Amino acid sequence: VQLQASGGGLVQPGGSLRLSCAMSGFPSDYYTIGWFRQAPGREREWVSCITSNDGRTYYTDSVKGRFTITRSSAKSTVYLQVNSLKPEDTADYYCAATIIDGSRDTADYAYWGQGTQVTVSS
Repeated sequence: VQLQASGGGLVQPGGSLRLSCAMSGFPSDYYTIGWFRQAPGREREWVSCITSNDGRTYYTDSVKGRFTITRSSAKSTVYLQVNSLKPEDTADYYCAATIIDGSRDTADYAYWGQGTQVTVSS
């Protein structure tokens, strides 16, 4: 099982990035895929997820209207487009997979990738 997150970087406030999560080794098309983030000294928090069957998307309130989660047609890659970035978005971003439809609970996610760092600073 492998989830490979990439696309992070240093960006100025108001900037954008596209995070990618490439998945292999498990039937990812049957899983809800989520993005989480963890800032220094803070707990990991759920950011967004996309369901497997009908592609429903969910977002935490602080990123609504700025972040967009999508899934490739082959369902092997999930993207998180992050726009209008703020310094408070600075964190390590992780993708993860759960069989529980639309879950926002960290404990429900069985498979995790390594983080990709997003730093928002002028």
